[in-house]
Amino acid sequence: MPAWAAHSNTTPEVSVATDRSELTSYGWRQLRARTLAESDVCIVCGHGAADSADHVIPVSKGGARLDPDNVAPIHGVAGCPVCLRKCNSEKGDRPLSDVVQLTCSVDWFTGP
Repeated sequence: MPAWAAHSNTTPEVSVATDRSELTSYGWRQLRARTLAESDVCIVCGHGAADSADHVIPVSKGGARLDPDNVAPIHGVAGCPVCLRKCNSEKGDRPLSDVVQLTCSVDWFTGP
């Protein structure tokens, strides 16, 4: 028994979401590649060039690990080249509705 457990009345809780072994599995790599091939628009900031994929509903909140409907493109460690946000870090294990979405006063895609 670890030293910290000897002085504790409770046993430490083990969360199912702490097992991140699926991130190195062949199934996850295939799903990630397929997701990024379909679109590279980040679900947080809306800019292109997303280089990673993330669960829309976090696995820790009951989201499916390998469900294609629960995986979307997101900017990873390098961040967004346009707005410089670290989208995946900002999202963390929160649902997408809790993340501050990027808003702009001008619709750049409609033209003048």
